[in-house]
Amino acid sequence: MNGDTSSDERRPPEGREGEQPDPQGRPWRTEGLAQGDRTPPKRPNWWVVALWSGLAYFLTFGLFTAQDSMAGAPPIPYTEFTRQVERNNVEEVFSRGDSIQGILRSEAPLPGEGEGTYTRFTTERPTFAQDDLLAQLEANGASVLATPVVQERGLLWNLLLSLGPILLLIAFYWWIFRRQQQGMGMLFGGGNKRKPVDPESVRVTFDDVAGIDEVEAEITEVVDFLKDPDKYRRLGARAPKGVLLAGPPGTGKTLLARATAGEAGVPFFSASASEFIEMIVGVGASRVRELFSEARKVAPAIIFIDEIDTIGRARGGARAVGGHDEREQTLNQILTEMDGFSGSEGVVVLAATNRADVLDPALLRPGRFDRTITVHAPDQKGREQILAVHTRGKPLAADVDLARLASATPGMTGAELANLVNEAALSAARRGQSEIRQRDLLDALEKIQLGTARTIVMPQEERRRTAYHEGGHALLGILQPGADPVRKVSIIPRGRALGVTLSTPETDRYGYDEAYLRGRIIGALGGMAAEEEVLGVVTTGAENDLENATGIARGMVGRWGMSDRIGPVSVIPREGDPRSAGVSDTMLARVDEEVRRLIEECYGEARRLLREHRSQLDAIASALLEHETLDEIDVYAAAGVPRRSGPEPQAIPG
Repeated sequence: MNGDTSSDERRPPEGREGEQPDPQGRPWRTEGLAQGDRTPPKRPNWWVVALWSGLAYFLTFGLFTAQDSMAGAPPIPYTEFTRQVERNNVEEVFSRGDSIQGILRSEAPLPGEGEGTYTRFTTERPTFAQDDLLAQLEANGASVLATPVVQERGLLWNLLLSLGPILLLIAFYWWIFRRQQQGMGMLFGGGNKRKPVDPESVRVTFDDVAGIDEVEAEITEVVDFLKDPDKYRRLGARAPKGVLLAGPPGTGKTLLARATAGEAGVPFFSASASEFIEMIVGVGASRVRELFSEARKVAPAIIFIDEIDTIGRARGGARAVGGHDEREQTLNQILTEMDGFSGSEGVVVLAATNRADVLDPALLRPGRFDRTITVHAPDQKGREQILAVHTRGKPLAADVDLARLASATPGMTGAELANLVNEAALSAARRGQSEIRQRDLLDALEKIQLGTARTIVMPQEERRRTAYHEGGHALLGILQPGADPVRKVSIIPRGRALGVTLSTPETDRYGYDEAYLRGRIIGALGGMAAEEEVLGVVTTGAENDLENATGIARGMVGRWGMSDRIGPVSVIPREGDPRSAGVSDTMLARVDEEVRRLIEECYGEARRLLREHRSQLDAIASALLEHETLDEIDVYAAAGVPRRSGPEPQAIPG
């Protein structure tokens, strides 16, 4: 049912884009929001702030310390310095350990010829000097200054030592803050980075949804309300607050929700129910409040919650922990938010589930999810439409017949059909073809349903036993009135099976009578019966056949009222222990006896038919040993039975 949008060349409406992750890391995704609606507040650039702050500090520090520096003074020998002291030409002296800086009263020539004169100077006092320098300077009236320790370290060292402790503290607290932020992010579910979505992705509309016309008709009312709410308000009507999409996996519930928003041209908020659940109680409820708040800001809008049964299961069960269970609080918040809708906000909640039977009754009452839409697997016409959507834009050969392929795929959902087309495209690419042929589609169908063929060498005796086993299935399928026609028989190992017998109904079936189900059991036991009739043994190859036969028989007796002894009662529930539903051990024992009786009757009938048609069984087995695979025409020809009219050979296991 779901469509392929990758090949659709339509563009989204102006100012809208495809599905986008929330810019603030919230657990839902948005689609159809305008650019301005999604842009977060601009945050300050902390690197620029830090750079300007450091520059200002350096300038201020330099202004206060430059006046104390003695830059540009030439070095002179210590002997030259002592001569100037003796001449009473030294006015000031700055001492920094053994380093001496000073100023002369009058200029003096630099040592050497043609070197010029100097007034400021620097020199180094030797450690072995024994003169009383301080006394000489005092006697000459020179000013002697001792430079502070701060100045002795120099500008760079002063800066580092003054800022060092502060920088270390800031770095330490920043590291602690980041560790706490990461820990809380993991705890609250924000630790995983969301995969970005292509902003050029095209929004889905009903043109991309096929095979469910009746479902589209039901949900069109929601689209119409979002497009023109005044038409309903004038009559005092309100749109459904919530619509529940229920159905098997792969039927396209999520795609239908996206198409509803795309068709209405409104923002689409989507989230999986499991993304609201975290370790900390109350986190899910806060996320629900935030999600509904964001949707109200851009209303009209659609909120979609996938797999709502994760948090919407009936309360008070064994998994709940009083009123403080996280799932229960999240569910309560969803109920509260939906109660807050007056019908004029223009916010509609869509939800999808595979298990509508386990949902809390408070979710399904009017005023919450007012409407439940069941999405079934498509019928033959719907499958043809879905295949047309998924093959859109793919090169197809002239021999491709989508109608025949649709008739060969009863019960398949939209997701399975999409996978079928993709497997066929991969097969065509491996073969170096430029187009997808009908053969590629049929081979892909067999691969999906039966598994990849295994290249193993079986002993001749094992091949003969497998040929009779599969021949028994095929012959009973041919002889049983009302049975599904046999489409293909093979003794090539596929998956876990050493051989396969394929059959499918002529048309889609929605109900089964007792005669048809008994024929299914007889056909399933045909392989085991053939082995015992011809070879006198029963092998483990009948394990799957026995499971299928037992499942059908148990349903006939315990669920569908097809046993005179049990009567028209339902004894075996779909799930759980029948005893929890009040079924007695005596009744369960009767069911077991009836199941055993039914299977034994069908097994006896299978053996009788094979004995009476032994020559046809031998003919099918011989043809299998010779050709390994027989199509529908070959199977009926080997059995000597006229071929039934119907679709082309199909790949559905019997």
